[in-house]
Formats: sequence, C-alpha cells, structure tokens
Amino acid sequence: MMIFEPYPFEKLTDLLCDITPNRSYEPLTLTIGEPQFETPDFILKRLRTHADLLKKYPKTSGESFLKESMQSFVKRRFGVTLQDEELLPTFGTREVLFNLPQFLLFDIPNPVMAFTNPFYQIYEGAAVASRASVHLLNLDAADGFEPQIDEAVLATCHLVILNFPNNPTGATLTLDTLGEWVRLALKHDFILLNDECYSEIYTQTPPPSLLEASLHVGNDSFKNILVINSASKRSSAPGLRSGFIAGDATILQSYLKYRTYVGCASPLPLQEAAAAAWSDAAHVTAFREIYAKNFQTAKELLGIDVPEATFYIWLQVDDAIAFTCKLYKEYNLKVLPGEFLARCDARGHNPGQGYVRIALVENAARTYNALSRIKDALA
Repeated sequence: MMIFEPYPFEKLTDLLCDITPNRSYEPLTLTIGEPQFETPDFILKRLRTHADLLKKYPKTSGESFLKESMQSFVKRRFGVTLQDEELLPTFGTREVLFNLPQFLLFDIPNPVMAFTNPFYQIYEGAAVASRASVHLLNLDAADGFEPQIDEAVLATCHLVILNFPNNPTGATLTLDTLGEWVRLALKHDFILLNDECYSEIYTQTPPPSLLEASLHVGNDSFKNILVINSASKRSSAPGLRSGFIAGDATILQSYLKYRTYVGCASPLPLQEAAAAAWSDAAHVTAFREIYAKNFQTAKELLGIDVPEATFYIWLQVDDAIAFTCKLYKEYNLKVLPGEFLARCDARGHNPGQGYVRIALVENAARTYNALSRIKDALA
C-alpha cells in the first residue's frame, strides 16, 4: 500500500479546526495558488463554440492546432523552436509530475530522486509511488533561495526536479545557473525536469526556461532535459487543465505510448479553448499587472521586497504555526505555514520553518484588506 503525507491544506484544516475565527471580519483565504479572476471571455467563447466536439474521443497526443499554439508560445516567449516530437500536450501538469517519475524510474532497482525543498507536494507523492529515495535540495534565504550543488549527491540521482520560478519563495535562476544544471544532468546522466508553471507571473525581467539554458550550453537535442508549463496561472484558467511537457524527444516518444494507457487526454472543447489561451499574450500581461499592483501594496503595508516571480509572499515570522493561528482567530484570515510545504533534511532542518506563504490571488481591494490585517497582526 502506498502511504502519502496529508496535503498541506489538510494539515491547515486540522491546525485550525478548534479555533473560532473573529466573525467581525469577512473570511479571507490566501492559502491556495488559484487565481481568483475570471477566465478571459475569448477563452470561454472558444470553449462554448466547440462544445459539440464532446461527441468525439480526443487523441492522447493532442490535436495539431493545440501543439502548434504551445510551440508558438515557446518560440515567442523563450526563442526556442521545438519540433513536433519535442512537445506533448498534457492534462494540466499535476498528472505529469505524478506519473512521469513512475514511468522514468520503473525498471531502476533503487531509484533516487532529488527535488527542491520546500516543494509542490506532488513531487513527494511521485517519489512514494516510484519507491524512490529522496534527496532534498534546500532553498534557504542565506543562499538566495537557490539549491546548492553537491555533485556527490547528484551523481546518485536518476531524476532531479527543479521549480523555478519557485513556489513558494518567488526566486528565479539565471540562464547561466540553469545552464550549469544542464551540464550536471549530462555529466552525471540524470534526467532534469524544471517545473515552469509560474514562468509568466513575473514582476520585471522575464525568467528564462531550462530549454533556453539547454541551447545556451550547446545541448541542442535537449538530451536529459524536460520542462513543464501550464495555462492555469498565466490565463487564470486552472479548470482548463492545459499543460505541456517539452524537451528530450527520445524520452517523450516512449512517454507518449505510456500516456496512451494512462488515458488522460484532454477533451476536444478544452483543447480548442486552450489553443486560444496559449496563442494570446495580452491577457497574460493584464493579469501580470494586477499581481504587480498587489505586490506594491504588500511592499507598502508590510515592507517586503517584491519577489522576482510567482504571486506568493514568503513572509518570515517568528513562529509560523502560532502566527497562522493568530491570523485566523483574531482576523479571520487563512495563510499557510511554511513547514507544511517542506520537510526536515538529514540534519533536522526544515527550510520552511519560520515562514508563511501568502497567495496574492485576489483583487486589489480584497488584497489590501487582507494585507492590512496581516500588518496589524505583525504589529
């Protein structure tokens, strides 16, 4: 039987279950990375227009019009031209993050994974399902929230998952740093995957892709290199379940056959709507401006440094558990303790301890309201 850790939100529910919140405040929840904005109408219109396609089975490989829209996005955004066999549309990215490690590590007797810590919990779930041992790549403020390279550890790994731009710290990696990770993947022959779902939510400089870094260091075939991306954050359309995986064509060719058995093809009306979303950049710019204003509000009220990317504040506090309980009890506001998003390493260090994650996914008025409560709680 597979034994999985409870999700962070389950832990939060347990933490707060015996607390009665202050009802003089409107309930506000800033825990989950789900944009609270309407999906753009042109995407919805495309979905409605093609609703009749529900009568047809979708192909696992995705329709050509969807692949072309994704390839165009990659070319437009990162300057990388992908061949057909170098990209697969997926049903969001969560399913990929869970089943890809199982596919990759299936016939390895003692598989080893490494991933950033704190992390999106599906990485850990995939390790459990793959019977893989895990090395944690801690993200600490002292290192600029960058994973430190230990080649002795990486030499033992079969799969390494990075997540930049990073959830929850907001950190990014430079093209040269990503390029160094590509070189390490080739040198030690491990597969390197970057989870790039927040690549379009940035405040100033567009963060680079691992695909760009692969070309940057001369790995033109993307050997051992994979990235995933999603429309959920960039288009405020998490229910669209549109993502892709791109990179090493040799891996993707076999993975496509595996996916045929998994049976997670996207319905044709969703593919039509997704193609519209991936083909347009203007709506993404508009959403990015909303997040930028929210961060400016956070800077003014909380005195924080605006992060480079994502829509999270990784706020340092004395005691994250106590602060989370206080916010809920006194201000009817939910945030997520950082230690729920991380694990203790071999030294007993949890890099999420002493932080809370705050998702700035609400409109300006609700964001100001929530951050004002946090300012009062900190005072």
